[in-house]
Amino acid sequence: MNARQKRLFEEARKRNPDLKIPSDTQTATEWTEADLALIKQGVGDKSSRAQTSGDSADSSSGEAPAGEQSGSVVTYFEAKGFGFLRPDDGGRDIFFHVSRLAEGLATDLRPGTRVLYELGMDRTGKMAAASIRIAPPPA
Repeated sequence: MNARQKRLFEEARKRNPDLKIPSDTQTATEWTEADLALIKQGVGDKSSRAQTSGDSADSSSGEAPAGEQSGSVVTYFEAKGFGFLRPDDGGRDIFFHVSRLAEGLATDLRPGTRVLYELGMDRTGKMAAASIRIAPPPA
């Protein structure tokens, strides 16, 4: 615990004298099926995830490089700098932030715009687009 956390804890303890300091030694001895399902989805500890630097372990790559998926912009809130993508292969919409736009302009992010993206996590550990490129127009 850092000094700020200790101070906040002491303030909380004044209001509730029965409050105990959280233990840092809480480790999971066994993974539950729910934990494993979350890990398979890509949710959880980022350090254990394999990097997509060219390995072909990702079976969902179509014409895009390994790890990269295609989809289209569903909504984009320009004033707030975020929106949602709909994957071409179906499934849940994916959150994205304009700061993850690697190629293209933010003004191009209109509903229906085709994009290529890689899956990653946002700062809260939820699934989000990690690298977004505006897809080239079909030939």
